[in-house]
Amino acid sequence: MISEKAIQRMKLYHLLGELPLRSREISVEDILIEEREHYDLEKLLLDLNGIELVPAYFVKPKHLPAKTPTILFNHSHGGFYQLGKNELLEGNVYLQAPPYAEVLAREGYSTLCIDAWGFGERAGKTESEIFKEMLWSGQIMWGMMVYDSLKAIDYLVSRQDVDNERIGTLGMSMGSTMAWWIAALDTRIKVCVDICCLTDFQALIDSRGLDEHGIYYYVPHLIRNFTTSQINALISPRPHLSLAGNYDKLTPLDGLKRIDKDLKAIYESDNASESWKLQRYDSGHLETKEMRSEVLSFLHRWL
Repeated sequence: MISEKAIQRMKLYHLLGELPLRSREISVEDILIEEREHYDLEKLLLDLNGIELVPAYFVKPKHLPAKTPTILFNHSHGGFYQLGKNELLEGNVYLQAPPYAEVLAREGYSTLCIDAWGFGERAGKTESEIFKEMLWSGQIMWGMMVYDSLKAIDYLVSRQDVDNERIGTLGMSMGSTMAWWIAALDTRIKVCVDICCLTDFQALIDSRGLDEHGIYYYVPHLIRNFTTSQINALISPRPHLSLAGNYDKLTPLDGLKRIDKDLKAIYESDNASESWKLQRYDSGHLETKEMRSEVLSFLHRWL
C-alpha cells in the first residue's frame, strides 16, 4: 500500500512540469583527476537529462575507507552565474571560510556539486531566457533544476565509493531551497541542511518579497497545493537542520516561526522531535561562524 507521504511526493513532483523520464540512464565522462592538499578532485561531465550535459565536481577525502558518507552540495545563486559548482571549491561572499570542499573533506565526507541550469559552465543563456524558453515548451526551470539534482543522487548511489545509507544534502540560498526540495522528494537523502532560504510562500507574498527570489524559483499552482511546511513535512522523520537570519528578507520572520511550529508538531507526531531544528541568528542573508559550527555538529551527529 502506498503511504500518504509517497502520494504527496508524487503530487509535488507532478507540479514540476514536463520532465525527462525519471528512469533514464546516466552516462559519465571523467574529465580529470587532480590531487589537492585535503582531497582528490574529480571533474566530471554527466548526462543527467538527455538535453544538456552537466559539468560536476566530485571531491573525495584522502586516506579514507572505500565507502564514505557523501554530501550533495547545492550551489547558491546570488547573481554569480559564472561561479556555479566552483562555489564548492572557492566559497562565496556570504559563506564562511574555508570553502565547503575543504572543510567537509577534512571531516571525512565526500561531496558532489553540479552546475545548475544557467550557472558555471552552463551559463551560456541567461536565467530569464532559459525560463521563457522552457515555459513555451511546457517545462518549468525549477523543475528541470530539481530533476538534475535527483539524477545526481542516482549517480551518487551508482558509485562504489559512496555509502548509500549516508547521503546528505546541503546548500546556501538557492542551494538551501534545493536541499529541502530534493530531501522532500527523495528518501535516499538521509540528512538535510539548509542555510538561509527556508521561505514560507505566503509570508513572502505578505511581506512584498517576491522579487527577492529569482524567476527560476516560481512553480505554477504550487501555493494552491502545498505550503512550505507541507513540502518539508515530507522530510520527516529524517534529520533536518535549518539555519536562518532574523533580518534576511528572503525568509520573512513570521514565515520562519510558522514553519517551525508546523514542523515541530509533525516531527513530534513521527516520534522524531530531536531530528528537526530551526536555529535563528541576528543576521541577514549569510552564513555566520556559528552557523558553520552548527552545520558540522549536525552532520557529525546524524550522518
